Amino acid sequence: MTPQQAYDFLLRTSIMAGTRGNFPPSVALPMVEVLLDEGINVFEFTMNSVQPIEAMQAVKKRFGGQVMAGMGTVLDVETAKRVIDAGADFVVSPAFQPAVVEEVLKHDVFMAPGVITPTECVNAWAMGVRMLKIFPIGTLGIEYFKAVTGPLGHMKFMCNGGMSAENGQQFLQAGAVALGMAAWLTGDGTWTESRLRSRAHLLRNAVAAARGEASQMA
Repeated sequence: MTPQQAYDFLLRTSIMAGTRGNFPPSVALPMVEVLLDEGINVFEFTMNSVQPIEAMQAVKKRFGGQVMAGMGTVLDVETAKRVIDAGADFVVSPAFQPAVVEEVLKHDVFMAPGVITPTECVNAWAMGVRMLKIFPIGTLGIEYFKAVTGPLGHMKFMCNGGMSAENGQQFLQAGAVALGMAAWLTGDGTWTESRLRSRAHLLRNAVAAARGEASQMA
């Protein structure tokens, strides 16, 4: 999957479902099946979770082209190489580390580095990435997002950290192109199917409202 294909894939739903905690293959597969059924098809497995690479590979094997699956919390070049070799469709990080960005882009893989200041935004964008992960923006709030992105309207932002359906809708309406949703959407690996469906329902409707579309879910 090329960076442009990954970018387009994410923009279709504007949701990247993150998994942090106990998400080995036995947990990840049924979770992905539920969210995929609810229209969410981009999944970020995180390196500080249980068996993240195995879970990512199991999801890609089971669901194939229905999903885009990549790796988050990639904090160094060696880890970047490892997850790319394992077949990650994309790489995301909570921080902007030029060496990691350079390594990922060298392999023609979609990369969304973590940024939080205007300087980080400008420096990361100059490296040629297609999207910035502004993190932890949910805890800082919508006014901070507007202040940072106001002069940087040509850049594309995915909002992560402290996100919910309510503030996610606000960030999309303020100019974000995607939302990275972990704990609020997927929990810690212990949630029931009904709870996952309920959160997916709320989130899809929030995205639809931000886009000015009809409700996605009845």
